[in-house]
Amino acid sequence: MDKTFTAIASKCAQVMGQPLTFITSVALVVLWAISGPFLHYSDTWQLIINTATTVMTFLAVFLIQNSQNRDGAAMQAKLDEILRALDKARVEFVGIEHLTDAQICEIRNALEADIKEDSDDKTKTAERTVETLLSRY
Repeated sequence: MDKTFTAIASKCAQVMGQPLTFITSVALVVLWAISGPFLHYSDTWQLIINTATTVMTFLAVFLIQNSQNRDGAAMQAKLDEILRALDKARVEFVGIEHLTDAQICEIRNALEADIKEDSDDKTKTAERTVETLLSRY
């Protein structure tokens, strides 16, 4: 089921991001607007666009979130592989995406302060561990 949903979500996201899809959507809204006088701007006429846009927006939210989740996870895996492969990279950074926002902010602030402190010699900053950085700040 996971593979099926991913395939459908990927295809829908790809189609929804195409210029032709946008042009088609605009054309449908224009047709709806033109039909207003013929339908006497009735409640049904208004309900058509309200329902259509609400349903499409509701479904698009799930597609967008699914795409972002997959993209984010793939990017983290790629970054983790880079950290693992580079000799001087700090492997303590692998998996920090699972920390809280406050913990990540604390790490980022410590890194920024460390870079400012030793901006003339990058090798000094690469040798410190994340725990050492956090214990200093």
